[in-house]
Amino acid sequence: MDNPTNGPLTGIRVIDASTVIAAPFAATLLADLGAEVLKVELPDKGDPLRGLGPWKGSEPLRWPGLARNKQSITLDIRTTDGRELFKKLISTADVLIENFRPGTMEKWGLGYEELREVNPRLIMTRQSGYGQTGPYAEKAGFGTPSTAFSGYTYLQGFQDRHPVSPSFSLLDYISGIYIAFGTVSALFHRETSNADKGQIVEMGLYEGMFRMMDFLIAEHDQLGKVRERAPMLHGHSSPSGTYQTKDGHWVVMVCSTQKTWERLAQAMGRSDLIENPDYLTNKERMNNDSLLQELVMSFMNSLNKKELVKKMDEFGVPISPILNIKDIFEDPHYQARENILEVDHPRLGKIKVPGIVPKFSETPGRIRHRAPELGEHNKQIYGEELGLSDEALTNLKAKGVI
Repeated sequence: MDNPTNGPLTGIRVIDASTVIAAPFAATLLADLGAEVLKVELPDKGDPLRGLGPWKGSEPLRWPGLARNKQSITLDIRTTDGRELFKKLISTADVLIENFRPGTMEKWGLGYEELREVNPRLIMTRQSGYGQTGPYAEKAGFGTPSTAFSGYTYLQGFQDRHPVSPSFSLLDYISGIYIAFGTVSALFHRETSNADKGQIVEMGLYEGMFRMMDFLIAEHDQLGKVRERAPMLHGHSSPSGTYQTKDGHWVVMVCSTQKTWERLAQAMGRSDLIENPDYLTNKERMNNDSLLQELVMSFMNSLNKKELVKKMDEFGVPISPILNIKDIFEDPHYQARENILEVDHPRLGKIKVPGIVPKFSETPGRIRHRAPELGEHNKQIYGEELGLSDEALTNLKAKGVI
């Protein structure tokens, strides 16, 4: 928190005209690493994210973590005056992040062709449900339906029950990481190629998750297989799974390599299994998985959680207790890595939020300021920077532009 550096993206200005989670999360990641992010919100309404739970009383508890390091300005870019003011902002920016339905910005006269006339070096990062092209481009896209569209939901759960959606906005956060990565890549190209022009970076919400399932694509292409639901890693390696310890705790263990399998066998006191023809390679272990799982479950159930984890760690077997958030708050590794930080809050006093990742040795990011109140930086940006008078700001506010 007291580190004098702001991060490797110091000096980059981002206009965040997006709402809710995926694209705003991308902007937050850039802000955490030093970018100056101006969040554009509708006057009097703000980002709908401000209204998403969980809450403490009337305070949204997601906002402080997802909007930190940003400045909030209000602006209705659907109005004539709003569009002109938006273009002035764009002229000062390196990046615009938006997630309206494809065609919406163009309808308002704020498509890339118009904006690059104002700022030829602008990088316009566009997040939408299904991407800017294709027959579904104009469909409404939200995280949970897009997760289903990606093929991920079909794989989740038990075969005798309905598919299970993730219990939080997993796809939005994954997509936000891709969007941030794409934006930084475009910035890198612009700077290293000495290009006088920017470009568009765009992706559909479902595409980040789909990109991560290369195994699914190749399997269907080459084997014609349609993979069904499974509650754990399935069809990859054996043994692996979720196991219960003697004292009733749950742990996850995976042996994805020959070496980790051999270490497990040794930890179990069953080195004889290593040379057993039924378990010699991963292919044989997969073919005899049910028998092997009985042996592993019996071993896991013979030890308390602390005893089991200690033994597995000694032998180098990949294992972890299944932690809830209380466990995480108390875990010394989370504390040592500063994975949870405390920031100021205008009404709650203090609130804990996720830490900064990844970590940089020379230019670490930091939380420079708390999540903003709606329109908190209007006077600073419009008045002090763009030169609008107090009278002009009063008139724009009266007309509902800011």
